[in-house]
Amino acid sequence: MQILISSAKIMTGYAPREIPLTTEPAFQRQANENAAQMVAYSPEELMVMLHVNRNIAVENWRRYQSFHDGGIRQAAVFSYDGMVFQRLAPETFTDEELRYANRHLLISSFLYGLLRPLDLINRYRLEGNVVLSRHGGKSMFDHWKPVLTDWFIDKIKSDDGILVNLASGEMRNLFDWRRVKREVKIVTPEFKVEKDGRLKTIVIYTKMCRGAMARYILTNKLMDVDELKGFEYEGFCLDHTEGEWMFTLK
Repeated sequence: MQILISSAKIMTGYAPREIPLTTEPAFQRQANENAAQMVAYSPEELMVMLHVNRNIAVENWRRYQSFHDGGIRQAAVFSYDGMVFQRLAPETFTDEELRYANRHLLISSFLYGLLRPLDLINRYRLEGNVVLSRHGGKSMFDHWKPVLTDWFIDKIKSDDGILVNLASGEMRNLFDWRRVKREVKIVTPEFKVEKDGRLKTIVIYTKMCRGAMARYILTNKLMDVDELKGFEYEGFCLDHTEGEWMFTLK
């Protein structure tokens, strides 16, 4: 099965050891073109485009200015530092587990499209609603949709035709999701907490569980999606009364 997670905005992660095997992003050419367009914007313009403060805007202005200088790149899975990646904990993976992850885990990215864990990338920041000048008035979502959809479907079909979708909801807009749903089986686990007698989504817990579930699949090398029903994390477990893929904390 294939797993989809979202990239994180924070990119302060680092590899704890030398990684003996790395790969090149499938859409490196497109990423280069996107980065080349971002070079033209000033820190003040980036503040507005990315909805960030000046310090973050300046940091990313510098990143884009040096993007094509052949500087240090790092494997994607070690670059991001959001909660999903903290709970995925790739720094604890063996080399064999990293190789397995590179075949079964995909990371959505507004700059790179789709990444495998060991794809070498530059640090960056980009949002899905950004419209770049050479994209004909299209947002990054609409720009990537015709580029990624066929590749994504073929990647899932070349495995067992099953996608475990652990990405945030907005990432569906990177693809023709209706086509994806028609052509492959999608499992989208939900994680909710019982509070005041009702089940509620608490974002931080959802992110933690998504990372932990991705880790569970990869480290156990799950082959049957039904094995996913045995997932438990910090009190979250499958709740048969709430839906086939609903994991709750009560």
